[in-house]
Amino acid sequence: MARRKARRAREDTDGTGGSRLPSPDPVTNLVIADIVLRGAGSLLRQRLEKGLLTGQLEGDKARRLVEGRGMVSALALWGASRLATRSPVGLALVAGGLAAKVLYDRGKKIEATRRARRAARKAEAQES
Repeated sequence: MARRKARRAREDTDGTGGSRLPSPDPVTNLVIADIVLRGAGSLLRQRLEKGLLTGQLEGDKARRLVEGRGMVSALALWGASRLATRSPVGLALVAGGLAAKVLYDRGKKIEATRRARRAARKAEAQES
């Protein structure tokens, strides 16, 4: 007959029957853990966003962009992240939208550069 392994003591208790967790109710402990994880994730995300933007913008402008996000923008980002994590089709839709936005932004930048060059040539031609 197969031998059973000895049961180990649970690691979330201190051995005297008490728990190291904040509450004896597991649902409360789950809520506490959820709040802590969401808060830490939010702080980490804000720091990461500021870090990414400071390479492209001054620190004050980057801070205003990250912290000054409105409710509509926050809801749109939340919805897009939920859609992307729910299904492969949602992920493809969000990724396609982001790719289209990147291409649009690059096109706008190229167009602005062309306009600036034309204006500089025009000003140079008028001076001579």
